[in-house]
Amino acid sequence: MMLVSMSAHQRTTSLEDLERLSVIDGAVASELTGAHDAIRGAVVLATCNRFEAYFDVADAPDPSPLPAMDAAMERLAALARMPFRHVRETVEFAHGNGVAQHLFAVAAGLDSVAVGEDEIAGQVKRALETARSEGATTAPLEHLFQRATETSRAVKNSTRLGESGRSLVRLAVELAGSRVGEWEGARVLLVGTGRYAAASLAALRAVGATDIRVHSRSGNGKFAKREHLVPVAAADFAREAAAADVVVTCTTTTDTYALSAERHGAARAGIETAQLVIDLGMPRNVDPGLRSLPGVEVLDLDTIRVHAPIDEFATIDEARLIVQTAAQRHAAARRVHEVAPAVVEVRGYVHGVLEAEIARARARGAGDETEAALRHFSGALLHGLIAQGHSLAAAGSGAAWTDAIGTVVPRPHGADTRADEQAVDDARDLG
Repeated sequence: MMLVSMSAHQRTTSLEDLERLSVIDGAVASELTGAHDAIRGAVVLATCNRFEAYFDVADAPDPSPLPAMDAAMERLAALARMPFRHVRETVEFAHGNGVAQHLFAVAAGLDSVAVGEDEIAGQVKRALETARSEGATTAPLEHLFQRATETSRAVKNSTRLGESGRSLVRLAVELAGSRVGEWEGARVLLVGTGRYAAASLAALRAVGATDIRVHSRSGNGKFAKREHLVPVAAADFAREAAAADVVVTCTTTTDTYALSAERHGAARAGIETAQLVIDLGMPRNVDPGLRSLPGVEVLDLDTIRVHAPIDEFATIDEARLIVQTAAQRHAAARRVHEVAPAVVEVRGYVHGVLEAEIARARARGAGDETEAALRHFSGALLHGLIAQGHSLAAAGSGAAWTDAIGTVVPRPHGADTRADEQAVDDARDLG
C-alpha cells in the first residue's frame, strides 16, 4: 500500500485553472477511486485556494503508482474539461511520508494564503466526511486525515498562529480597510449564505460593519433570519448591489456570475460614489469586466494572494516543527502497521503450538498449573517477538523482521489467508 497526494494550489496554479477544478462536484472521491483498479480509496479536498486528492494505492501487481495516477489525472481532466497534459503540468505529487507532511501543513494553515487560517481545518475534516459518505475511504486514509486534524489542533494550541483567528476572509477585510475607511458607516451587501458567508459576516462585524444586507442566489432566507440581516430579494438585487459601498461575494452557485459587468454597469449609471467588490468565490463570482467600470475596484483571490503579509518566521518555524514531528510519528505508526501480517502469522503459529501442547499435557494428567505456565511462557515469547518487530518497523527495518518470521514460521500448504487478512484489517483499524 502507498499513499499518494495530487495537489494544485494557489502558489503554483493560476486562478483560472483552480476555477476549472473547483467546479467539479458530486461524488468526486468515488469517481477518482474508480479510475484504476489499484486505487483503493480517495479523499478530495477542494477549497478556494487549492484542489487536492489523496489516494490509497495498492502496490500489487504494479509496485509503481504511476499508472494509477495517470488514470486518476485522465478522469480528473474529463471532469474538469481540461486537457490531460495541462492537468499533468498543473498538479504536484507527493508519496510516502511526504503525503502526511503536506496534509498536516495544509490542515495547520501553513500552506494557505493567510498563514495559520482557521477555516482550513474544518475543510479538511469535511473532506474526510464527504469521502466517507461516498464509501471512498480506507483505514490508511482515515488515519491520515484524523492525524491531520489532531496536528492542526496541536499547532493552534501550542503556537501564536492560533491567537488571531486568521482566515482568508479576515485578510480580505483587512486589505479592504484602507479603501473603505470607517466600516461603521459602510453599506455592505453579502452575496451567499453558506459556510464562507458565515465566516465573512463574522469578519465584517469584527471590524465594525453594521449595515449588512444579504442576498441568497438560491433563495434561502434562513441565514438572513438567523443572523438578523436585511434580506435582499432577486428583484431588488441589482439596485442594492449598485448602491452598496462594499459587495462581498462568496456563493457556490456557479451557473452565472453573481455580478456581470453589463448589468452592474447599467445599474450603477449615475452613481459617483466609489465601490469595493470583494470576490471570495471559487470559481469566481464576479465578472472580470467589472474592473473597467468607473468607481468600481475589485479585490479577488489573486489580489489577496499578492498582498498576503509575511508572518513572523519564529512562529511559523515552531508550527512547522510540530507538523514535522507529527508526520514522523505517523510514518513510524504506518511502518508498524506494515508488519501486521507477520504479527498475525507468528501469533497464530504460537497459539497453535500452545493449544496442541496443552492438549498433550492434559492427556498425560497435567493440571491447571501446567496450562497456566504454558500460557504464561507463550505470552512472554510472543510479547518479546512482537515488540521487537514493532521496534524494528518503527526504525524502518520491519521488512527484515517480516522476512525472518516468514522463514521460521511454517505455513500449511494452500492455507486460506482470509482470516489472516481480516485480522490485519482489524489491526489497522485499531492503529
